[in-house]
Amino acid sequence: MDILAQLNNIDARFQEIEREMSLQDAASGLTRLQNLAQERAAIEGLVHKYRKYLATVKAVAETREMLGDGIEEEMRLLAKEEIEQLQAKQEDLMASIRQDLMPRDPNDIKDIIVEIRAGAGGNEAALFAGDLYRLYTRYAQERKWQIEVIDGNESDLGGFKEVIFEVRGRGAFSRFKYERGVHRVQRVPSTESQGRIHTSTATVAVLPQADEVEVDISPGDLRIDVFHAGGAGGQNVNKVATAIRVTHLPTGIVTVCQDERSQLRNKNKALAVLRARLYDLVQREQDEELLRERRSQVGSGDRSEKIRTYNYPQDRITDHRINFNLRNLPRVMEGDLDELIDALTTWDQARLLENQHGDLKTAA
Repeated sequence: MDILAQLNNIDARFQEIEREMSLQDAASGLTRLQNLAQERAAIEGLVHKYRKYLATVKAVAETREMLGDGIEEEMRLLAKEEIEQLQAKQEDLMASIRQDLMPRDPNDIKDIIVEIRAGAGGNEAALFAGDLYRLYTRYAQERKWQIEVIDGNESDLGGFKEVIFEVRGRGAFSRFKYERGVHRVQRVPSTESQGRIHTSTATVAVLPQADEVEVDISPGDLRIDVFHAGGAGGQNVNKVATAIRVTHLPTGIVTVCQDERSQLRNKNKALAVLRARLYDLVQREQDEELLRERRSQVGSGDRSEKIRTYNYPQDRITDHRINFNLRNLPRVMEGDLDELIDALTTWDQARLLENQHGDLKTAA
């Protein structure tokens, strides 16, 4: 079905909804009336744009009819100028309509769980993982999103071998999803005495939070272990065992939470991570494209697999997916990610538009 036929069907449905709403008895069918109102609101803006588009196409055709024989030259020039303006408006309307018709990721509005792990590079990789954690927490704080650490494994020299945290805020996934993958850093580590540039990596995984209704976990499929939370050097930091390890027996997925002093809170956090990982697993099994995306997002942490490079000596960040370069690296590392994410969003939307089926048929 081409895009104009699709729009015509949406317009017909809009008219049908309005007719039914005018006939609906609010007293006897309040729920139905509310459902119709919600459906109407969801397509109203698109229908209005489509009708403006049709009116513009008609105006172009009518103006062209004026360009017949016997028209004065001054009127001909005015008519041509009007046609150009109408055609520009027509193109803008269609671009906006195509944007509205673009498929939406249902996960975009969800809260997320972010997992950062040190990759290649030893202690420097752990320091870089810590830098990414700081970057993301500052970015989330600027947007007034809530952050809560679920689990972390600090390295001896600082940074993290692994850190898992939750970000709660509407639209968190829509922004953070572009951070999934292998991040590479090139810089002189603080421990380097000879000033040599090292290359290290960290992996970032971003999982949409899953509700209990979206992921059904049978209690019989879980093994839950309680242990003492460990501090630096493996010492017990709690006299009471509060740390939780949850193992999902059918898949072998293990989640751990020891950040809280409450055993119940640690259990709830560990289960939230498990649900997110199972939700991600189900999505990948259902959609082969998501499977390839997940593999590319995490990879092995090898230096050859990367989505972005942070080059400190040259003060440059390069996103390799869109060949986008950005200067002022310190500013970005303080949480100013919007320019990068906006560029990736624009690229992603353009890619989705290219993949839309149906040729545009204009009456111009």
